Amino acid sequence: MAKIAVEESLSAVRAALEERGYDVVTLRSEKDAEGCLGCVVTGQDANVLGVQDAVIAGPVIDARGLSADDVVRELEERIKH
Repeated sequence: MAKIAVEESLSAVRAALEERGYDVVTLRSEKDAEGCLGCVVTGQDANVLGVQDAVIAGPVIDARGLSADDVVRELEERIKH
């Protein structure tokens, strides 16, 4: 299934994505986002890693204020479009 990069502190999001069959990698640097269909960040500084500067073609989801299920829904919705 699709590879998604998730910031380390978002363990509930990681678990929810893995349950749905996604290949989840830990997002620590811009390089971790390479080859990913999308990224999930905490929103503390959504572009601190530069992932919004076209490192990936897919969505960068700001998980701030969202449940893990909400993040998965948002990601899947944005991947489809």
